[in-house]
Amino acid sequence: MSPLDATRTPASGAGHAVTDHDHGGHHASPTPIGFWIYLMSDCIIFGALFATYAVLGYGYAGGPGPKDLFEPGFVAVETALLLFSSITFGLAMLQADKGKRDGTLMWLAVTGVLGLGFIAMEVYEFRHLVHIGAGPDRSAFLSAFFALVGTHGLHVTAGTIWLVTLMVQIGMHGLIGANMRRLGTLSMFWHFLDLIWIGVFSFVYLVRLV
Repeated sequence: MSPLDATRTPASGAGHAVTDHDHGGHHASPTPIGFWIYLMSDCIIFGALFATYAVLGYGYAGGPGPKDLFEPGFVAVETALLLFSSITFGLAMLQADKGKRDGTLMWLAVTGVLGLGFIAMEVYEFRHLVHIGAGPDRSAFLSAFFALVGTHGLHVTAGTIWLVTLMVQIGMHGLIGANMRRLGTLSMFWHFLDLIWIGVFSFVYLVRLV
C-alpha cells in the first residue's frame, strides 16, 4: 500500500463513522408506539369495568337505583365540561403547530380548568352519594358504579397533573421537539378519556334514566 493510500484510509473510516452516526440520529421515538400499547391495555381495563357494570348494574339489594340517585342536569353539565376540554385541547394543538407558545399555554390552561371542574363535580357527586347512604358498599350496582366512574375520574386527575407538568416544560423550554411529542401523546390520552366518558354517560347514566 502506498503512503498516499495509507493517508486516505483514516479519512475514509472517519467518514463512514459519521454516516453511521447520522443514520442512528434519525431513529424515530418509540414513545407513540409505546403509548398506543398502553391505551390498548387501558381499553381492556375499562372493557372489564363496563362488563362488570352490565352484570351487576341491576343488583340494587333493596336500595336506591339510578332514577333515585342521578340528576340528568348535573351529569349533562359534567359531560359538557369534559367535551369542551377536548375542543380546547384541539385549539392548543393548532397553536402549537403554528409555533405559538403563548397561545398553546393559554388553551392548555383553559383545558386544565375544565378538567378540574369535571373532577370537582365528580368528587361532589361521590361525597353526596356516600352522605345519603349510597356508598359503594350499599349494593352491587353502586359498587360497579363507583369502580367504573371512579377509575375514569382517576385517569382525568392523572391527565390534569400531566397537563400542568407539560405546561411548565413548555414555559421553560418552548415548543421543542420533545415537548411537541409529549403534547401529541397527552392529546391522545385526553381524547381517549373523552371517548370513555361518552360510553359512561350513555351506558351508566343516559340509558338508565330514560
